[in-house]
Amino acid sequence: MGKLMSALLGIAAINSVAFAGSETYSGKEIKQVAPPPCPQWYADNEFNVSLWGTYVFTGNNWENDRYIEADHAWGGGIDVKYFFHRYFGVGIEGWVVDARQGHEDVFIDFSEGIFERSVQRENNAIGAVLGTLTLRYPISCTRFAPYVFAGGGGVFGGGQRTHFVLGTDVEEGEPHDVVTTQQTGSTSEGIGQFGGGIEVRITPHIGWVSDFSWNVVNGPNNNFGMVRTGVNFAF
Repeated sequence: MGKLMSALLGIAAINSVAFAGSETYSGKEIKQVAPPPCPQWYADNEFNVSLWGTYVFTGNNWENDRYIEADHAWGGGIDVKYFFHRYFGVGIEGWVVDARQGHEDVFIDFSEGIFERSVQRENNAIGAVLGTLTLRYPISCTRFAPYVFAGGGGVFGGGQRTHFVLGTDVEEGEPHDVVTTQQTGSTSEGIGQFGGGIEVRITPHIGWVSDFSWNVVNGPNNNFGMVRTGVNFAF
């Protein structure tokens, strides 16, 4: 009886070792599924048309500014760009703002000892057309693309000047030497621009752009900042 039990225990031990050395598999195999590719929000060789509103503010007070001659102005614009390989774009932009310009009006009568000074304001349209170069960097797997840009062109509609004019005023038959002021017409100047911003794509063909640029016009007292925001259409 003892020998029989020993034999049975030996067989059980051998079987347990044999089963421990073998591997078992379930009837279903585990398959690895590749994640879907990221959506492409920005394309190579892309044509962009942007419409935006803009706010302009001068670098000096209006009394010292020599082109816009107002502290700020509102307006809008459009730009057209073509992007090569989604990172590099060239284009053209145009904008116009409504500037409420201030001009000093002076009257001096030397004979009567009269000195009068007032500020006259009038609304004038100021605009520009520029060629632009844009570098953008679409962030992988996101809708965001920061960008920087620079451009150059011409600006028109501002730059009026105030001149003092010496003349004679006749009252009651007696001539009086007087000084008055006159305004010249607008002038056109060259303009340089540089800035940066970001675009957020709502769809692969519609995005929202917002940026800031600093604009340099001929002369030290003509520079101004420009804030823009609007919609971009990509084709």
